[in-house]
Amino acid sequence: MEEKLMSQKKPTFPINERLTKYLAKYNRNTKIPVFYDDLLRFSGSIVVYDRHDEDTLWVRCYYPDHERTEIDNSLKRVYTILHSDGSDDSFQYLNVDAIDYCTFGNSKPFRVKIRNILNDSFTYFYVKKADASRIYGLEFEHILSPHRINFLIYKDTLIEEHIAGIPGDVFIKEHLPECDERAKIQIAKQFVKFNERCTLRLLGDMRSYNYVIIPTHDFDHVAYQIRAIDFDQQCFEGNLKVYRPQFFKENFEMVQLVTKKLEHSSIDQYRREERSQVAKRLISSQKRYRELIRCMINDHVSTNENVRTLKRDLVAFSKDIRFKRAKTMGNILKTALDFVKRNYVDTNTKERMEF
Repeated sequence: MEEKLMSQKKPTFPINERLTKYLAKYNRNTKIPVFYDDLLRFSGSIVVYDRHDEDTLWVRCYYPDHERTEIDNSLKRVYTILHSDGSDDSFQYLNVDAIDYCTFGNSKPFRVKIRNILNDSFTYFYVKKADASRIYGLEFEHILSPHRINFLIYKDTLIEEHIAGIPGDVFIKEHLPECDERAKIQIAKQFVKFNERCTLRLLGDMRSYNYVIIPTHDFDHVAYQIRAIDFDQQCFEGNLKVYRPQFFKENFEMVQLVTKKLEHSSIDQYRREERSQVAKRLISSQKRYRELIRCMINDHVSTNENVRTLKRDLVAFSKDIRFKRAKTMGNILKTALDFVKRNYVDTNTKERMEF
């Protein structure tokens, strides 16, 4: 069944002029000293294994001596642009510990590890080939999710900050069995909300290795959040199930957890809560959202067949015939988010009148 969900390999879509102007306006488009293709010039590599000696599907890259200094300095510069003011004042305290290349997935990113030599603290960022659908995914994550995200784009190169957390597949295998009942109920609640958020904003392919689970220690318990880390499949596939994490076999344990720990009334409540939060974020970010959705409406980030199929699925799912008028994936997403916002405003108005 898994093969039928993802119908084809997603192509890379170029960033058009309108989206470029949007990115420049909101300080996403910044000149950087290194390109994705520059990092492809490694002369050798070794496999990176995890603590269980299993292949991580990443390889550690090595560069010729005459290029390594220039690459290191360029990556330090990128780090300071991403996290600071872009100056070279801190270069002497920074070291590029590793440049890893992922051999799996669509984006084939480079992962750069930067360490502060004064205290050995380190962080990561990613260098990827720029893709319009991924850019839309990142921006909608920034606007519509509870999380903010930091990234830069320059020509055909994308720089993304690292999102810290326990990979979903690792958490399900190693941590979930050790959680107590209270934690499992909370994780089930968060999965319902995450599932709803992905469906509303049409973020696809949220298999367990494409999101992280973030535990946060509160004063009397550990709170959990689920956060997407891969935005490659924003509004491409035509099958609605691709945008609903519950239908991926990799998330089976999470779906079981929801079934066992939550009543139907609680599931409906958490779905309503998430829809309300998305609606509130839409209202508070109206100007930026409108500019972004106009870019997407006038862009090509999928196939005509996928647009037709998704429209049909959404009409059947939501009973909203407005989806039939959509001509692009941008139109479909706008219709979906308008539906969420309209229902939130109507419900709020009704409640205030009854009160």
